Amino acid sequence: MTVRIAMVAGETSGDLLASHLIRALKRHVPDAEFFGIGGPKMQAEGFDARWPCELLAVHGYVDALKRYRELSGIRRALLGQIRRERPDVFIGVDAPDFNLWLEGKVRTAGIPSIHFVSPSIWAWRGGRIKGIARAVSHMLCLFPFEPELYERAGVPVSYVGHPLADVFPLHPDREETRQRLNIPLERKVVAMLPGSRQSEVRNLADTYIATARRLLERDPSLVFLVPLATRETRQIFDEAIARSAAQELPIRQLFGHAVDAMTAADVVVVASGTASLEAALLKRPMVITYRIGKWQYRLMKRMAYLPWVGLPNILCNEDVVPELLQDEATPENLAAAVEDWLQDAPRRAALEARFMDLHLTLKQDTARRAAEAILPYLGIDTTAGAPAAAPAQAR
Repeated sequence: MTVRIAMVAGETSGDLLASHLIRALKRHVPDAEFFGIGGPKMQAEGFDARWPCELLAVHGYVDALKRYRELSGIRRALLGQIRRERPDVFIGVDAPDFNLWLEGKVRTAGIPSIHFVSPSIWAWRGGRIKGIARAVSHMLCLFPFEPELYERAGVPVSYVGHPLADVFPLHPDREETRQRLNIPLERKVVAMLPGSRQSEVRNLADTYIATARRLLERDPSLVFLVPLATRETRQIFDEAIARSAAQELPIRQLFGHAVDAMTAADVVVVASGTASLEAALLKRPMVITYRIGKWQYRLMKRMAYLPWVGLPNILCNEDVVPELLQDEATPENLAAAVEDWLQDAPRRAALEARFMDLHLTLKQDTARRAAEAILPYLGIDTTAGAPAAAPAQAR
C-alpha cells in the first residue's frame, strides 16, 4: 500500500525545511504521498497543499488573537481530513502554537505524530513540556542540549542537527564576497542587521545610524552594510536616515543579501534571532542587540530563565558575544562593543575557533537524520532494509 504522510509547515523557513525532509523520505519511499499545509518548495517535491503555509504566518500576540477564529477553522478542517484519510504519520514542522494541538488530536486518533523543530521550552515556556509529552510520538531537535529535556519527560527524541549548518560552508569565502560587493579587502566593514520585521527595523534604525556615526568619528574609513528584507523595511530605514540627516554616511543598503553582508564584515551588529546563529556559522564576531515595547520586554524577561537571548551564547553556554538589550542598546554602548572586536585580533581568532566547533556539532545532515528517525513509524527499518514494527510509543 502507498505510504501517506500528512504535514503542516508554517512560513517560509518551515516550507524549506519540510521540502528537504520530503526529498530525504522519498529516497526510502519513492511513491510516498504528502498532503496538508505547505508552501511552494514543498509543492515542488510533490506535496499536495490543501492550504498555503503563508496562512500560518502571524506577527505577535495581537495578530494571533485577530486571526484565531480563521486559524482554528483551518486546523479543525485539516484534522477532519486526517481522521478520514488515515495517513501513516503526521509531521508538524515548527509552528508549535498551531501544530501541537493538532498533533495531540492526531495521536489520540491512533496516528503517530512527529514534531520537527523543538519549541524553545528551554528559553521561555518550560512548563509546556508536559503538554508536548502528551501530544507527540517523537520530537526532532535541532540543538544538542535539547534531547535531555525530553528524555527526562519520557518523550522519544532524536537530535538531527541544524539545517543551516549543512548549508553554510565551514570556511566562508570573505575575499570572493567582498569582490562581488566591490569592497576593498583593506577596508573595515561593519554589517548591521536590524531584523526582518517592520517593527524590528523601526525599533533599531535610529540607534544603528547613531552607532555608525559614533564609530566613524573614530575611524572615518569604516564601511557599513545594512541588508533589508523588504521594500517596506527599506523605506523605514530610509526615513530614519532622512530623520537623522545621515545621507552622507557610508551606509550601504542591500536588498536582502544578509549572508553576503555578514560574510564580508569584520564585525556584525545583529538583532537577536536566527541571524545571530547565521553570524556564528559564518564565524563572525558580533554584538547582539534588541529593542521592543517596554511592557512586552518586561513580560518576556519574567518568562525567561536563561541568562542569554542570543543563540550563540545559549549554544556555547557562556558569554561568547556581548548582548546589549533594551535600555542597554544605546549608540555609545554598541559603538564601544564593536570597537572592542575591531581592536582585539586574538579575541576574534578565539571566537572563530569556538564557532568552528559549534558548526561541526550542528552539521549533521539534518534532513537525512530526520528521515531516519521517522522511517520506523512507517514500518521501515533503515539498518536492515526490512520492514519493522513501529516504536512502542508511536501511538
